[in-house]
Amino acid sequence: MVTLWYRAPDVLMGSRKYSTPVDLWSVGCIFGEMVGGRPLFPGTSDHDQLMRIFKVLGTPTEESWPSMVELPEYKPDFPQHPPVPLSQVCSKHLEPDGIDLLSSMLKFDPATRITAKDALLHAYFNDLDPKWKNVA
Repeated sequence: MVTLWYRAPDVLMGSRKYSTPVDLWSVGCIFGEMVGGRPLFPGTSDHDQLMRIFKVLGTPTEESWPSMVELPEYKPDFPQHPPVPLSQVCSKHLEPDGIDLLSSMLKFDPATRITAKDALLHAYFNDLDPKWKNVA
């Protein structure tokens, strides 16, 4: 299982479905840590981890993540937090394309997270040698 700080919210809420979107969440957490020089969500337990995520990304709603209510550890009374723009969290170290890529990786709903292929083709990487993008 993934280290706590990089664990996706769906996994923290009891999902047993381990697929690529779980990995993309982890990549987003690592990307954010590399850019900012510190972990984005340094939780000490599953619950603390989830609350740290909510305090930055905002508490998800049934509208933003419909399948959340089906997860074993879902609670309808999670504390409500508004999202903090990722540009405020990483603004000193990441330009708008990087913020967009990071936010695409850190979507609550696994079905809406960016795919690995689309992440490699993201505008954030446009200044790389075009031959490198052929691996995608």
